[in-house]
Amino acid sequence: MQPEAKKTALAFHAKDDVAEARWQVFSLLRQYDLRFFAVVRDKRTVLDYVRQRNEREIEYRYNPNELYDSLVRRLFKNLLHKDDAYNIYFAKRGKSDRTVALREALEPARRRFNTQREVASAAPINVIAAAPRDYAGLQAVDYFLWALQRLYERREERYVELMWPAFRVVHDVDDTRQTKYGVYYTQKKPLTAAALPGI
Repeated sequence: MQPEAKKTALAFHAKDDVAEARWQVFSLLRQYDLRFFAVVRDKRTVLDYVRQRNEREIEYRYNPNELYDSLVRRLFKNLLHKDDAYNIYFAKRGKSDRTVALREALEPARRRFNTQREVASAAPINVIAAAPRDYAGLQAVDYFLWALQRLYERREERYVELMWPAFRVVHDVDDTRQTKYGVYYTQKKPLTAAALPGI
């Protein structure tokens, strides 16, 4: 809790917060009408893809921004046609300013949806890269993502279960046991440890 530690005193961060603080943050988040959407990738599947591509294209080098941008497109593909304007906050990653790249990742998602559904949305998209300490929404997202990570990596479902009323969609891209496009978990099809593929 000391500011010089650059942790909870500056912003809530589920990985760094002590259990008591974490519980209080989850309790606070449950008091709001939040809606959470996520896209999940399996790092092992991504690694297999990179290896296969390296075999085909010797000059190919993995760039984490490539994966991040593809996840952004998937996450927002059905969400950019409902309102008159969008302010989308992303947590800063590193020192480079990626707001233009993120906006460019969002535009194809909107165009594809508009074409498929014959919708004509041209609402402005304002992308803001910010530090989580400056925006509570980014801290809330961190807590939801931490809960998902605990479920996927440790099969610990209590945090996802606690926050499940706020979950709208979790798209598990790499769980292709039933369909090639993955699995969509929703309020009607809850995400549980039992639903996940074996490790």
